[in-house]
Formats: sequence, structure tokens, C-alpha cells
Amino acid sequence: MDLHYERSGEGPGLLLVHGLGGSTAIWRPLSERLAREREIVAVDLPGFGRSPSLPAGTRPTAANLGAAVAKLCDALGLSRPHIAGNSLGAWVALEMAKQDAARSVCGISPAGLWREPLGPRPFDHHALGRRLKPLVGVLARSRRARSALLGTTMAHPERVPTDQARALMLAYISSDGYAAANREMRAARFEHPDEVTIPVTLAWGERDRLVGPPSTTRIPQGARVLTMPGWGHTPTWDDPEGVADLILEASAGVAPHSER
Repeated sequence: MDLHYERSGEGPGLLLVHGLGGSTAIWRPLSERLAREREIVAVDLPGFGRSPSLPAGTRPTAANLGAAVAKLCDALGLSRPHIAGNSLGAWVALEMAKQDAARSVCGISPAGLWREPLGPRPFDHHALGRRLKPLVGVLARSRRARSALLGTTMAHPERVPTDQARALMLAYISSDGYAAANREMRAARFEHPDEVTIPVTLAWGERDRLVGPPSTTRIPQGARVLTMPGWGHTPTWDDPEGVADLILEASAGVAPHSER
């Protein structure tokens, strides 16, 4: 697949995978810092950002999304990279670990580690968002609107600059693969964690409003599990330095820093 990606830096390979409705834009607050120590590849998952959806007939499960991204890594000569993922992207990273396509995983607010499948949402927020597309420029300039629209995913939406808020909103609204990937995500859960045998770090934001504490039966054995004060569900603007530190430490084989 002709997946869109952004590549920079030098050092050990590090793949960055966004969550549901996201794009490579979520990594911008820390990409420069990461690129000083890693060769980073940030990818738009199939059906999100500037990447096409999976071929017709291929369900956008976390495993299938991971398989598509693994093929991209192989094509780029980025064999078994370290992977950092957020939300659905963290679930994709864990599936890639099961496919022997990852060297380590740093999962930030991972989806899929719930006890039972979530089932469908009672209200289609994405459809409502698509109707607001003509107003994105105006909404991104409004501090109040940014807080309302981004506050479910981050603890400090006021820290997002206007241009980046606009990019986030457009990525969410314009993602053709959102509805199908959301259905697959909410109808399943991460299975067979015993098949993950590489180093894993999992971090949940203390102020995460979307994903609660995980089921311990879904966590790979030996994984380091952290609760991060001040972080929301997607904390790359809440604490870019802290998120970068966590990813670098997790991908260096060094024990991640303790809870702060």
C-alpha cells in the first residue's frame, strides 16, 4: 500500500503510530526531539491522514492495520523497529509485536486492553464532526472551541497552536477509514498477550477521559505499566518533553522512568 509517512533523524529505527481519527500530526510536538536520537518514521494508518484505506474486503482490525504498516517498514528497510503508539496505534503496535515486526513497544493509552468489547457508541460524533468541516478554520482560532473539541483527548487543549489544532480537526473529520476502524476496535479486544515477548512499556494518562484502567489479563507478561500525572488520552501537547523521554527510554532498553 502507498501509505503516507514522514521520515527524519538518525539512529535506531522508531515507528510512530497515531490513534483513531489521528494522523502524523499528533507527533509534531516531539518529533524534533526524537529525531536527534532516533531515525523516526511517523505513518498515517490506512484510511487516515493521507493514506488510502485497506483494500476492499480487508477489515481494518488492529492486526490488519499492523500488517499493512509492517509491509511499509520492510519496504523502507526499517526491519523490526521500536514502535511508539497512541490509543489504537498502541494496539496496532502490540499486534505488530505478535507478528514479529517490532523490537519494543511503548503504548500510550492503549486501546483494546479492556475486559470486554465496548460495543457501538450510542451517538455518531464523527458524522457530526464531518458536518462542521466548513467551520474548521474558525473553530481552530477559538480558544473555547479548541477546548471543547480537543478536550476529550488531551488534558491541556489550550497548549495546541491554532495551525496544529486545525490539522488535528481536519484529520479527524476527513478520515475515510474512521467508521469502519471504530466498529472493528469497539467490537474486539487485544487477545493472546502471551505472544508478545519483547520489551513493552504501557502508560496511561491520569486525566485520560477515553480509556480507563486496563484488564490485567490483557497486559503482556513483564510489561512496565505507568500512570502519568497531568496526561490526557493523547498527551503529546500536554507534556511533549515527558512523552519524548518515555519513548526514548522505552526504545533504548532502559527501564522507563518511575511514575511522577
